[in-house]
Formats: sequence, C-alpha cells, structure tokens
Amino acid sequence: MKKTGLLLSLLTLLWYCGAAQTPVQTDLRSFLPAVGRIEAAGYDSHVELRWPAVSGAESYAVYLLRDGKKSLRGETPNLYYLDFVAGLGRNAVYTYRVAALGADGKQLSETPQVSAAISDFSDEQLQQMVQRYTFRYFWDFADPLTGLAYERSNDKRADCITTGGSGFGVMGIVAGVRNGFVTRPEAVARLTKIVGALEKLPRFHGAWAHWYNTRTGQPYHFSEKDNGGDLVETAFLVQGLLAAQGYFDGNDAAEKALRDRIEQLWREVEWSHYTQGQNALYWHWSPDYGFAMNHPIKGYDETFVTYILAAASPTFPIDKKVYDDCWVNRKEGEFFCATDFYGIMLPLGKRAQMGGPLFWVHYSYTGLDPRGLADRFANYWEQNRRYTLVDRAYCIDNPYRWVGYGPDFWGLTACDALPEGYRAHTPGVGEDFGTIAPTAALSSMPYTPEESMAVLKNLYRNLGSVAFGIMGFYDAVNLSLGEPRSTESYIAIDQGPILVMIENHRNATVWNAFMKKNDIRRGLDRLGFTINHKTIEYTK
Repeated sequence: MKKTGLLLSLLTLLWYCGAAQTPVQTDLRSFLPAVGRIEAAGYDSHVELRWPAVSGAESYAVYLLRDGKKSLRGETPNLYYLDFVAGLGRNAVYTYRVAALGADGKQLSETPQVSAAISDFSDEQLQQMVQRYTFRYFWDFADPLTGLAYERSNDKRADCITTGGSGFGVMGIVAGVRNGFVTRPEAVARLTKIVGALEKLPRFHGAWAHWYNTRTGQPYHFSEKDNGGDLVETAFLVQGLLAAQGYFDGNDAAEKALRDRIEQLWREVEWSHYTQGQNALYWHWSPDYGFAMNHPIKGYDETFVTYILAAASPTFPIDKKVYDDCWVNRKEGEFFCATDFYGIMLPLGKRAQMGGPLFWVHYSYTGLDPRGLADRFANYWEQNRRYTLVDRAYCIDNPYRWVGYGPDFWGLTACDALPEGYRAHTPGVGEDFGTIAPTAALSSMPYTPEESMAVLKNLYRNLGSVAFGIMGFYDAVNLSLGEPRSTESYIAIDQGPILVMIENHRNATVWNAFMKKNDIRRGLDRLGFTINHKTIEYTK
C-alpha cells in the first residue's frame, strides 16, 4: 500500500472512531433550536411562527384569528411557518393559533394564541433581516459533527459537506458576531470546532477536497478523477479562515489558539505544488490520478483569489509569471473583454457572455477588498460594478421576454435552474432560461446598492411567499412557468455570499478583517497590485 493510502486509511479510522456514532442533522423539520411554547416574531411583511413538537403529530395547521374569525393560513410538517401578511394590511398586529394534527387529520391539540406586529422596515433593517435568516444556514443547519456547511439543503447525500461553501460560512459567522446574532465566545467555539475538523480531514499537498462525507471523513468524488485536492475550493475556504483570523484578534486564550491553528492550516497549503513546475496553476491533484485532469486555472472567472493566496503564501508561494502567463488568459474574448454593452464599457470578462455569471464578481471578493484595488489590467471596483450593471441591463432588455425581468427582477448566475438542473446562467445566447437567483443581485449589494435593494424588496415584499423561507431567499425563482415558482432549497455557495457581501456593504467587516493579513498585502504587491494608486504597504 502507498504511504498516502495508508495515511488516509488511518485518518478514516480515527475519524470514524471519534465521530461516527453521532447522528447527522439533515431533517429540515427540526434543525432550528427547540422552543418550549409557541412564539411569533413580526418583520416587514411576514410573521414567523415556531412551536414545540407534539407527540404523534404528523402535521400542523396554522390559523389566523381576525375579526372574530379563524382562517387557515397553511398546513406544514415543520415546527415553523412563515406567514406573509402584508397583503392583508401593513403595520398591523396578527394573532395565531397552531393545531397539531394526527395521521388521520384529526386535531390532537391546539396552542394558546400568540400575536406579532409587522411594521415597515428601513433598507438597513431589511438587509439585516436577510442576513439574520441566511445566517441560519451556516449556524443552525451546519453539520453537527464538524460545524462545516452542508453542500445543499436538498442533497440526496445527507452527509455531504462542502469546503468552499464552508469558507463563505466562516465569513458569515464573522458577520453574525458583528450583528449580534451570536456572541463572540459562541462563534469562537464554533470556529474552533470547524478548525479541528479541517485538521483531521485528508488533505492533498495541503489542499482540501471539494466535498467530504461527514460520516467517514473521506472525500466525495466531484468527478471520476477529482477525488483529491481542489485548489479553488481550498482558496475559498482559506479566504474565510484568514478573515476569521483577522477578526478574532482578542488576547484571551481561545482566540489566540484559534488564530494559531488557522495560521498552521494556512502555512500547510502547498500552492506551488499545483504548478507542476510550470508557469501555470492547476485546479486539481489526486493521489490516484495525479494531475490527469490537467485543468489550468485561467481567467476571467471566480478563481481570482486563488492566485492572490498562492502569491501570498509564506511557505509555498508562486512566482508572478504564473499569474501573468496562466491567469491572464490570452485567448480572444476570454479575459480581455473591452466591449461596450448597453453603453457600459466592460474591461474584463467573457465577451460572448457579456462578462459571465455574477458569481465571478462575488466569490473572490467576499474577503478580498476590491475598493481601489488595481493592476495593469483593471480597477477591480469599477470592473465589478460595471460587470454587475451589464447583467442588470441585459435583464431589463430581456431579449427572450421572460416574465418579470426588469429593474426589480434581475441577476443571472450559477444556481439551480427551474424547472430542474444546476447551471451557470449568463447574459447572451443560449444561457438565459428565465431563472433569477437572489444571490446574484443581493451579493452585488456593495457594487449596486440601490439596484440590488430594488430586487430585495420585490423578492421579499411581492414574492416572499414563493421566494423566501426559513433560511432566507431560496436558491432560484422563475416567473415564466405558468405561476411563480422557486426551488424551495438552499445551496451553501449561494447563501454565503449574500450574508457576507451585504455585511461588506453595510460595514466592510469581512473585507477589513481579511485585508489586515500582512501575507495578503505582500502577495498583492508581489503580483503588481496597487490600492488607490499607491504601493501596497506591508511588513517585510
């Protein structure tokens, strides 16, 4: 047996012995913390109800008590219900009871009545509400074994955790502390658990796999030959870890230990191994297939931060020529766009896709601050703003005449398609199918605050009963299928940027934490970047 195979087997055994007896939480009916009595909370346009489980109940009927009448609002197997009531009257108080129903549909019991008021929210209150709900995906719905994020809420593999999505979730925990959703000690304890899990998971020249089975601790194959290190997903994860390291800068023992353990993980990633000794950075390496996938990381796309981190590494850095010769894709129309779309000159992007899907200007910039950031190819703040505005302008133009597209319903990106499938939706021919992903416009909030707020308000106030659920906005919405439909599911890599980028818009919390890292500033300088036309300062 190869040494690598023996090590993986031993790690699997240790993981299994230490964790396999703990159940994996995947049941959406009970993922929220239990409550001891019926509770109601009012927001701008909806009331959230939660109640304790009743023995023998198969479902629960939610009744609204109004004007001496009792009307059924819905029936659910869950222990919660979101009732969108703005259409019944704004700035009003609503009163409820919830009845537990048996398998035969007969009522077993009924809660006492409970009331909550809805009231008009400011833009900032709406943003924080969306953050609060989205935060649940990474806190309440996280894998209980590791604290890492599940790939998606509707995954047939109930034990599949994601590394890149967890990186966004780590940054989301930073946002959660900043907004008071959890306490600082609670967050440090959760992050310590996450770091402990990452220390145990098999790594491949320091890089993590795309997915892992949380029961066994072994990678899930992303494809036949992709059963090892995924450098891009590793970059998203490391981006999150370094942001947490920068934010949790306290002098107590727990925060110091967290920072030290993150530093060790950061230093162990062998970025230079993924060059194969060439002036190129490659996405995958497998202990079984080596570099057989042979996928160079070429721009322009979401992988930008991979090069920043690789150049910033204090232990396994890449040379600037790797960035210049590989990331800067010289193929016609693949990196340099330099094209006018709807009166907007776009410097970089895929010309045939009018730039490309919007996640390309989200993932790398959850931690990496684009404000004033420039190299000889672009000013990245201006690039990202224009890129977003082109997407919006295309949706307003709406050449396929999809229902609903317009100033308050735009945003094409990678998401679950409707009626089915997962794909990268983009402007242009053959990549637009009427599906809008809330993450597209909402994660663009720093670049287009007014335009993104128009989408948020429409999705929530007008389409909330379809588009908004217990962990925030569902992954995708399509209004052209006869009636408004959504996926009614969540994906970690789409939820995370919503939470983090709204936080960066409101407070720049994650940007500031990540950019504190001296290694990052040195790496940017090494690649020839400036900030606000000035040389980047760092400690040598």
